[in-house]
Amino acid sequence: MKIGFIGLGNMGLPMAINLLKAGHEVTGFDLVQGQIEAFAKAGGKVAKSANATADGADVVISMLPASRHVEGLYLGANGLLTNANPKTLLIDCSTISPKVAQAVAAEAKAKGFAMVDAPVSGGTAGAQAGTLTFMVGGENSVVECIRPILEKMGKNIFHAGGSGAGQTVKVCNNMLLGIQMLGTSEALRLGIANGMDPKVLSDIMSKSSGRNWALELYNPCPGVMENVPSSKDYAGGFGVDLMLKDMGLAIENAQDLGASVPLGELSRQLYESHSKAGNGQLDFSSVFNLKD
Repeated sequence: MKIGFIGLGNMGLPMAINLLKAGHEVTGFDLVQGQIEAFAKAGGKVAKSANATADGADVVISMLPASRHVEGLYLGANGLLTNANPKTLLIDCSTISPKVAQAVAAEAKAKGFAMVDAPVSGGTAGAQAGTLTFMVGGENSVVECIRPILEKMGKNIFHAGGSGAGQTVKVCNNMLLGIQMLGTSEALRLGIANGMDPKVLSDIMSKSSGRNWALELYNPCPGVMENVPSSKDYAGGFGVDLMLKDMGLAIENAQDLGASVPLGELSRQLYESHSKAGNGQLDFSSVFNLKD
C-alpha cells in the first residue's frame, strides 16, 4: 500500500519506519528537519507539505501532539479533508479529546471519507519494537480494513467502539496510569524511609495485591530495574508534560460528562506542580522525586 504519514516525532518516526520495513511505500512529513532526515535515511519519501502526503495514498496516518493540531490538519480551510481523495482511508493515532475525534470523524464522513481514531499505548520502546497497543474507534468494516496496517506497528489491536471510543479508552487508561505511578512512587518512598531495600520491596509488592504495571515493568525508583527511564536519569520515555496533557484530557472529558474523578484531578495537579518545577521534559516516572 501507499501510505502517507504526518507527524514523524518520537512515536511517529519509528511507526513509519516499521511500515517501511514491512514493504509499504511511505511518504512522510514533519515540521522538524531532523526527523525528516531520519525518515529519508530509513528509505521514506519526503513530502513538501502535510497535504502532499495524501497524493496517490491509499491510507494517511497522522500522529500529532494535541487536539488543535488534528483540527488544523483535517478541518482547516486548506485542510486534508478539502484536498485529499475521499477514497483515502484516514487513521488518526494522536491522543486527543474524544469530543474532537468525534467532530473530525463526522466531518470526514460528511465529505465521503472513512476515518478511525487509533491512539496507542506502549511508548517509544513499543513504537520501535512494533509492539504498540492500538485502541480503535470507528466502523467495524473500516477497522478490519486497516487492521493489517496497524499490525505492522503493533501487536494488540482493539476495536473499542464507534468514533471517539479509541480516544475514550486512551484517556481512561492514561489517567489510571498517572494515578498508579504516583501511588507506586509514594509506596516505594515510604518503604525506603523505613530502611527497606527498594528492590526487595518492589519484588514483594509485585507479587502481592499492590502489583501494577508501573511497579513491575517501569519501576520509578532508580537502580531497581534496568533499561527503564528511572535508571537513565529519567531520560527518554513518556514525558511529564505529555502525561500532564493526557491527564488534562481526562479531566476535560469528565467535566463535559459530569463524571466524578477526584483522584484524577488531584493527580493532574501533582503532575502540573512537578512540571512547573522544571521537570516537564523528564519521564513521568520522575514523580518519584516529587517535592511537597
